[in-house]
Amino acid sequence: MKASVKIVFASLSMLSSLVLTSSFPKDNEPYKLSFPYKHAGLTERQAAAHLLSRFTYGAKSGDVDALVKEGLEKWYQRQLDGDLSDKGLESMLEPYKDINLTNDEVQNKYPRQPKVLRMAIKDGVINKDSIGKGDQKVYRKQLQVYRESKGYGQEQDLLRQFINQKVLRATYTNNQLHELLTDFWFNHFNVSLTKNQCAAYVPAFERDVIRPNVTGKFSNLLMATAKSPAMLIYLDNYTSSGKPVATTDIDEMQMGMSGMKQRQVKAIKQRKQGGGLNENYAREVMELHTLGVDGGYTQSDVTQAARVLTGWTIAPLGEDGAYGAAFKKVIDRIGAANLVKNGFIKDGDFLFVPTRHDNEEKIILGKKFAPGGGYEEGVELLNMLAHNSATAKFISKKIATRFVNDQPDPKLVDKMAMTFLRTDGDIKQVLITMVSAPEFWSAKSLREKTKSPFELAISAVRGLDAQVTQPYQLYNWINKMGQKMYYYQAPTGFPDRGQYWINTGALLNRMNFGLALAAQRIPGVKIDLLALNNNHEPESSEAALNTYSKLIMPERDLSKTLERLKPLLNDPELTMKIAKAAEKAPVPQPKVNTMMAGEIGMMPEAIPDSSAKRKTATTQKTNNSMLAQVVGVIIGSPEFQRK
Repeated sequence: MKASVKIVFASLSMLSSLVLTSSFPKDNEPYKLSFPYKHAGLTERQAAAHLLSRFTYGAKSGDVDALVKEGLEKWYQRQLDGDLSDKGLESMLEPYKDINLTNDEVQNKYPRQPKVLRMAIKDGVINKDSIGKGDQKVYRKQLQVYRESKGYGQEQDLLRQFINQKVLRATYTNNQLHELLTDFWFNHFNVSLTKNQCAAYVPAFERDVIRPNVTGKFSNLLMATAKSPAMLIYLDNYTSSGKPVATTDIDEMQMGMSGMKQRQVKAIKQRKQGGGLNENYAREVMELHTLGVDGGYTQSDVTQAARVLTGWTIAPLGEDGAYGAAFKKVIDRIGAANLVKNGFIKDGDFLFVPTRHDNEEKIILGKKFAPGGGYEEGVELLNMLAHNSATAKFISKKIATRFVNDQPDPKLVDKMAMTFLRTDGDIKQVLITMVSAPEFWSAKSLREKTKSPFELAISAVRGLDAQVTQPYQLYNWINKMGQKMYYYQAPTGFPDRGQYWINTGALLNRMNFGLALAAQRIPGVKIDLLALNNNHEPESSEAALNTYSKLIMPERDLSKTLERLKPLLNDPELTMKIAKAAEKAPVPQPKVNTMMAGEIGMMPEAIPDSSAKRKTATTQKTNNSMLAQVVGVIIGSPEFQRK
């Protein structure tokens, strides 16, 4: 189909801004918040809108007015503190009680299938000789009936609760910056639900490891992630040993090998008997968590770091001591009070096992770790990495990329890195340095970030003051737009650049989402469009476009956007055409370099020709459907995708 309508991002003019010199406070004196937005030519309201676009999941009706009234610096400080009341959100989260379970409790309530199978065999419900033979549907049904008889839940039910709470928190929390930072740091220290062995421990990873540390010291955050069962399993450090390890049936259970073919078990046994060193975590903690790929380390440093971190594993979890089962009897025998005396270190779900640690000398980044260092040398290594100048620059650039623009000014990164080093990696002070810098307010930063599918969906429901009672329905749409939350398989986490998200199918699905949301075709998401405009009904679709664009995208120059959206307003078949086009161009996992961020727009071949001859509509459109289409087009427009 030929197309005559093309929507593209309006190019922003390169405005010159004053370069302000800034001096760093002495010692640990904190920065005093002072935003130089006036030097960038911004009004106070425009500056407020910019803060809302970067440090919330989207402005709600009246947010700009409220922020200006409170004061920009005061609002930001309160967001940094993150202690605003969230009683409304807490009430919404009440049905999802299992998101508060400890890892111990999760292991007991949501055992993985291999454990249930072992128990069913032990109880005589299933004959082990019959596994893999006969009718598999009957076998699975037997296992399910047995699971239910024991009162065990399905892991997917826990994960569904976990995903629901993320959608609700992002939509409704008053502590928006802390929620954004939770998402940022989770992505930085990514663990994936695709790795089944660690999936059940991901909720506690976000709740207990990431969320409490988002504005604290980076070294504390790094240490907490290193000791988390989710990370220990995801990057395999829980199996790493500096000495040959005798493989036992308990080890096989610990490694989740039940149900594997014998040849797979044999191969793993052979690898373990040759030495149990695993370099996965050591490599990623340097490349992705601290120093960065150009951080000056070598392959030898990775190997030596892996040796330092041997013996870092998981304490027994659950009634059967899963994962730490190989040490449960040892711990029971020597007693918890004598663990330290025998070289064991237990910290929550973390366990250091001295008999698996490599006690020989290591040299990492030129630093010598003397023999016999034990658990403490692992702590020393992580602290050394956390305070490295390369780490300061790598982390600062990543924060600036998320909150400023896709290619942050090196001068800004340097300022943030200096603050990082000066304040012992104080994340809060790094954020203050960033937002106090002229680079944050410059024309190169305004509306130069592209929303991820998650950000797009949440900003839409916030901007429309939607009531969300079925959050998983939104998650399904986010997935359709190309972002399956918590399922990104690589330890890198989702890339944080606009070009990653943009391709024809993604753009069509974004428009499709906007139309579905505004028309209230997403179950469990209710919207009152007239209420947004004080119950005043627009006289025409063009009037609706002008009014609602300003309500949904406050304090922006929308003149070019309005002109480009007008041709889409009165096509009675627009929703159908967009839906069909989206079906023909499904969203694959987005790839880097598909399209530059400045070229975002609906591709000509993907957009229906609104000027072509159309069949006469069989029914007269109501004003409500007209308004829904207008608002849907706004939500699906490239301008709304900017933040």
